[in-house]
Amino acid sequence: MQFNKSKKNIEWDKYMVYIIFVAVFILFAIILGDEGFLNPNNLINILRQTAMISIMAVAGTFVMAAGQIDLTVGSITAMTAMFVSLVIQSTNSILLAILVGLGFGCGVGFINGILVTKLKLPAFLATLGMMQIVRGGAMWITDTAAVPIANTTFNKVFGIGDVMGIPVLVLWTILFYIVGVLLFNKTAFGRHTLATGGNEMSAIYSGIKTARVKIIAFTMSGAFAAFAGMMYAGRMQAGRYSYGEGDEMSVIASVVLGGTSMAGGTGSVVGALFGSILMGILNNALILAGLSSAQQTMVKGAIIIVAVAISNLTQRKKNN
Repeated sequence: MQFNKSKKNIEWDKYMVYIIFVAVFILFAIILGDEGFLNPNNLINILRQTAMISIMAVAGTFVMAAGQIDLTVGSITAMTAMFVSLVIQSTNSILLAILVGLGFGCGVGFINGILVTKLKLPAFLATLGMMQIVRGGAMWITDTAAVPIANTTFNKVFGIGDVMGIPVLVLWTILFYIVGVLLFNKTAFGRHTLATGGNEMSAIYSGIKTARVKIIAFTMSGAFAAFAGMMYAGRMQAGRYSYGEGDEMSVIASVVLGGTSMAGGTGSVVGALFGSILMGILNNALILAGLSSAQQTMVKGAIIIVAVAISNLTQRKKNN
């Protein structure tokens, strides 16, 4: 008598980020427990520090699930922080600053979508070029000078405030992930995003407007990056051209570690959250371990290689 074992097979790749997360956490808890790693303040600080990456990773999941990549998110955060700081300094209007910041992010994201869908440029090259343009603009707009924000309300709402002891950065992260999970798992747009990345030709034959899906995903990525830029500005109480440097790589690593294939067609918003927090834990642990900034950069590069390798291996396994 034979039993059908296929039903009992577990797709371990879906849970890989959670397994790695628990293993890494336990490892550092054992090694760095005496260094303050398990201190509640340190753990909250990890969540606070990773909030911006986490929020950008929500939209990054949509972009990569659609088979695309966005390298502009880090530069958008910098330029948005500069714009927000300048608007508040000139008008002291928080609402106007928010509208300008989000408008800028949506605009850059929309342009990225047009470059990819209408001009048929590869997403990597299109967003790489836009990244340089936006980052250069952030440097040029104030000649690399920082722009302080004196509006305490803005700083508290988007950066340094807390509600019943919970940092607002953590609360914003929770809100964005609730929205992201619902949008990705419970709406037609989420299904269309996966279909577009999985097999675009089949999606087109099914009546899905794949170009529109990509444009919306890029626009969403720009908007989320702009919000992250406002959080940077609120937390640091100033706008600075250097915000977000390297964040695009951290977002990609977080999303891929979270179970989203770089080839598209699969994705997990919750996984991206664990991926971003895992990156934050690694950064925190490397600092506690006394590694230099150069050594930390090397380790981050290795993490990105591992993340891409895992993505490729998972994709090959599914194809086979």
